[in-house]
Formats: sequence, C-alpha cells, structure tokens
Amino acid sequence: MPHRLIAALAALVLSATAAAAAPDAVTLGMVLEPPNLDPTAGAAAAIDEVVYANLFEGLTRFGPDGAVLPALARSWEVSEDGTAYTFHLVTGATFHDGTGFDAADVKFSLDRARAEDSANAQKALFAGIAAVEVIDPATVKVVLSAPDGAFPAKMAWGDAVIVAPESVATEATHPVGTGPFALADWVQGDHVTLTAYPGYWGAKPALAKATFRFIADPTAAFAAVMSGDVDAFPNFPAPETLVQFQADPRFKVMVGTTEGETILAMNNRTPPLNNVQVREAIAHAINRQDIIDGAMFGYGTPIGTHFAPHNPDYEDLTALSAYDPEKSKALLAAAGVEGLTLRLALPPPTYARRGGEIVAAELAAVGIKTEITNLEWAQWLEQVFKGHDFDLTIVSHTEPADINIYARPDYYFGYNNPDFVSLMSELDRATDPATRTLLTRRAEETIARDYVNAWLFQLAKTGVANAKLEGLWLNAPTPANDLTKVHWTE
Repeated sequence: MPHRLIAALAALVLSATAAAAAPDAVTLGMVLEPPNLDPTAGAAAAIDEVVYANLFEGLTRFGPDGAVLPALARSWEVSEDGTAYTFHLVTGATFHDGTGFDAADVKFSLDRARAEDSANAQKALFAGIAAVEVIDPATVKVVLSAPDGAFPAKMAWGDAVIVAPESVATEATHPVGTGPFALADWVQGDHVTLTAYPGYWGAKPALAKATFRFIADPTAAFAAVMSGDVDAFPNFPAPETLVQFQADPRFKVMVGTTEGETILAMNNRTPPLNNVQVREAIAHAINRQDIIDGAMFGYGTPIGTHFAPHNPDYEDLTALSAYDPEKSKALLAAAGVEGLTLRLALPPPTYARRGGEIVAAELAAVGIKTEITNLEWAQWLEQVFKGHDFDLTIVSHTEPADINIYARPDYYFGYNNPDFVSLMSELDRATDPATRTLLTRRAEETIARDYVNAWLFQLAKTGVANAKLEGLWLNAPTPANDLTKVHWTE
C-alpha cells in the first residue's frame, strides 16, 4: 500500500477517534453574577452556584439528595453527651496555591467564622462552637457549648468551607480552595472559568474546564441554549419556553425541587409594617397561585411558612394566609391604615421582577399602593439585605433548613421575638428526632401566625441541558452547580 494512502487512512482514523471522544469542557448559564467568589464572606446564592464542591470544600458536604456526606473530613465521631465532634481529615490534600491542608486550617477557618468581627453571612452556624482543638495534623476536635445533632449538616453549608490563612485576604477575587477545580479567570459582567486542579486529593473530575456565563435576560438565555452557546442552564429563567425544549431531542428538561422559599419580605422594624394586622392584611391580599402561574408558568409549590414542602417536618399552613382581599381590607381598616404607599424593591431574578408586578396589582386592589424599584443584585445586597432600606421585597431564600434566620433580630426583615429565639435554642439542643419535629413545627406555626412575611411559593428547579450532558443535579438541596460528576455521553 502506498505510504501516502497509509498516511491518509491513519489521519482519517485519528480524526474519527477525536470526533468520537467525549468533550471535556462545559459552559453553564447563570442568571446572576456573584458579587464576589468568597462563600465565607457573602450572602449571595450565586457565589455557591459557582464555587460549592467545585472550588471550595468543607468538612462535610451535601449530596444531590440532601444527604450529608464526608468531604475534607473522611469520618467523624460525636461524644456521648453530643457536645464534641472529632473529625478525621483526609491526608495529602493541598490548596490550589500548593500549600498543604491540615487541621490547623480547619481551626483557622472555624475560629475566623465565629469571631466577633466575622463577616460570615451565616455566622449563626458557628455560634455553638466553644473551642476548636487540633489533636494532630489529621484530627480536629470541635467542642460545642450545647448538644447539636445538626452540626455535621451545618458544616456542609457553603459558608463553612475551609480556607487557608495564606490566601484568605484575597478570596473574594482570587479564591483558593482545595476542590477539584481552580479559578482560571473571571471577566466581570461576562463569565467565570474554572479548570481542573491537577493536584486534587480526591477522584478526578471528567471535565477539564467549566465556564459559567452570566445571562440575566430570559430571552437571551433561551437563545443561548437553543444555539448551543451554553450547554446547560441549570436554573433556567424562561420557564414559558420549556415546552419548546421538551419537543426538541437535542435537549432535556430537568424539573426538580429546591430549598428556595420565595417570600414577599416585609420590614418588620418600620411602621406600619411593625403592626401584625397590616402584615396579615398584605398576606391575605396575595394570591399565590396567580404568582406561580403568572411569573413561573405553573412551576412552584404554594407555602404558608418558611419551610420546604418536601421536608418531612413541613406543616401546610397556607390556610392561615389564604387569598382573601375582603379580609385584607377589613384588617387595614381595623389597624387604622388608609392611603398606604409602600416601597417594593425587586432584585433581578424572574420570580421577583414578574412576581412583583402581580403583587403590586393585588395590593392595589385592597388599597395599598407600591413604588417599584428594580435593583441589581449588588444593589439589593447593599440596600436591602445590609442596609434594611426597604418596605417590601421579593426574594428566594435557598439555604437549607434556614428557619433559624427568624431568630436573628438584626436580620434584614427585622423580626424580633424573644420567644422564637428561645424556641430555636431549644431546637438546637434537641437530639431526639420526634422532639425536633415537634419544635420545628411549632417554629413554623409561630412565624406563620405572626405574619412575619408573606410566603409565596417553594421555588422549583427548572433546568435545560444538552441531551448528552449527564451528572447535573436535578434537585437543589443547597445552591450549587456541582461539577464533580458532570460528563458527556457519546
């Protein structure tokens, strides 16, 4: 056979092999750009959507079904009295800058998170820690001030990831973790790119590169997926177009659940919203199903308190705040409130912008005018979440089992009930499952009857992906786009 023909055949074989090889890169769409990339100093869910289980790791982590799994702690034991956890750490792990990971980093991270000047958005997760003791480089003991059966789950939050003292000062823009991916670049306003970390201590991911593109506009998101500019949009902002993807064999539609309680939050600090009758009036003025249908195209589950319906401890309390505009008007009259105008601050997500228009119309129907302000995410965090400068806002709380935020008087909606604080303390100390269920449901009822906020719906997780892409989470037990199992099929 002539050499030229052999060479040509070899080239064809190599070309065919390359064409058949599964790609090792992926591009994901996200609605919101994270304000920074440090999950230990930021409240935005978008931070975890990029870095959770990818760039940063904690002692434990959540699996796709919500189970608490080992991470940097390969195992742990709890003392008989429930006040001390001993974590046995993985060995051979390094941070992306090459520095080694050991028990001293765990102590540094937990002490930093619980410090008086801590900037951690979920500082309450660490409030029960009395001391962190380094036993040896691969063993750390966490002593608690009281028993806490939920402590391993608390350590699975994105806010509890382990950082190193060598790099902690620049985590916001140059994050350095122990995860399977490291930051390659961040072009603000456009994308973040991660690449596989060659020194990763655990199982190597199938992907070599992952890019997160920020596309807030639903029409642009639809076009990006349809054209293949993004391979998947795990939290797709245009649910009205899902039927088109379902009819196209190039794509698959993924519908699951989240921990996202979507609420019309009220500033309980300021009159007249410090009056429970006014808050109840607002709750009865809202038709939840109108918002689910009009803003989410039918995707979502009505809720009447701040708890996920898929949780076995959930209690359906929607009847307490059922849609009843006449009752709403009567409550406003009883409170002596008329001619009320409230400021409604709306962050970028579709549920907020579309839902806000429906809320405004339904409040107007009972005599409450609203002044709508559309805020970018960074503005919302600064003005509403940190500055408490708002009357009403719509936001989805996507953190797992986070009813304890109502025990924080300084939290953005300003609920201040000492009895609820005591109830949460009692729940923290409880280890018996039946007792925990009883206390959890009492907590759900307390905030529902105080009408702290108007609870709208549990956010569904609606995503679209290339039909050949596997391993994305169907449900969202925590805000995350975990890439560790993501791969392409032939």
